[in-house]
Amino acid sequence: MHADATTEEVAAIVQRLESLGADVQVTTEGGRVVVNGSTEGRLHTEAPWEDLPGVERVVPVIPGGRRAGRRFRPEATVVEVGQVEIGGGRLTVIAGPCAVESREQLLDAAEAVKGAGAHILRGDAFKPRTSPYTFQGLGKAALELLAETREITGLPFVAEVLDPRDVELVAGYADMVRIGTRNMSNHALLREVGLQPKPVQLKRGRAATVDEWVDAAEHILSQGNRQIVLVERGVRGFDPSARNTLDITAVPVVKKRTHLPVMVDPSHASGRRDLVGPLAKAAIAAGADGVMIDVHPSPETALVDGPQALRPEEFHKLMTELRGVAAAVGLVVGGPSQS
Repeated sequence: MHADATTEEVAAIVQRLESLGADVQVTTEGGRVVVNGSTEGRLHTEAPWEDLPGVERVVPVIPGGRRAGRRFRPEATVVEVGQVEIGGGRLTVIAGPCAVESREQLLDAAEAVKGAGAHILRGDAFKPRTSPYTFQGLGKAALELLAETREITGLPFVAEVLDPRDVELVAGYADMVRIGTRNMSNHALLREVGLQPKPVQLKRGRAATVDEWVDAAEHILSQGNRQIVLVERGVRGFDPSARNTLDITAVPVVKKRTHLPVMVDPSHASGRRDLVGPLAKAAIAAGADGVMIDVHPSPETALVDGPQALRPEEFHKLMTELRGVAAAVGLVVGGPSQS
């Protein structure tokens, strides 16, 4: 709707859409009222909508990208995590241990990644493990340690949430919440994180198409949260030489199709420490807005995913290389936002 559209004009549009059998939602985007109406019926034949009082423009509903699509929002979204921006021509690096194991382990990792130039700390309190008999995370105690580490280092942190009942808990501590690959299709969880205001990382499912991944983001967007970062982390393939197959093609495809920032997780894509660097550099060259990398002070003793975690000195070396790739493709290495 136009910026000066009246309440009566909005109501008239809603009434007309509902009379055609549309499912109508009214939201506010960038200070403008947006009326979303979708149906399998004849909306496209009811023309011309642009001539109705108060209507600024009409955006067709496109499968796999309604609110996330470029036709809905042509300009790229920049997501703010604390004082750090993701998107907008910046390269943002998230790094840290896959799981919080102890205060000493977390602080050592955080100081190491900060010293190397990382912008956001990762470290999970709840771990979705394939076997119920492996380490499942420290829960709330880990969130408290992450909050303490933020106070000490100044790094904002992202943590995964597994259960709709835990969204309030995790979002109450974390600067950003993450939906992992196993939960990309957990629609109840997606809607719950969409109702809270913290930015959201959405990982691609291990067997999800790009359309399914974008549709998962739509579940979050439909609840009002527009601060979403998509994370490519590899899809399940047939070749056992790596944990997953990193779909580099997905990066430019999703960047063209949506306005959301895209990051890559080369650690979980490969499952191998020696492949993290090459995949991270390839991701940035392909247009990713950032990477998320596992770093552990002692990978040999890690309770989760030790074989893919970089040692601090390896991460420091990789950061130097990533800056070179970023400069070559015209990215500025991220940092605190200027807002």
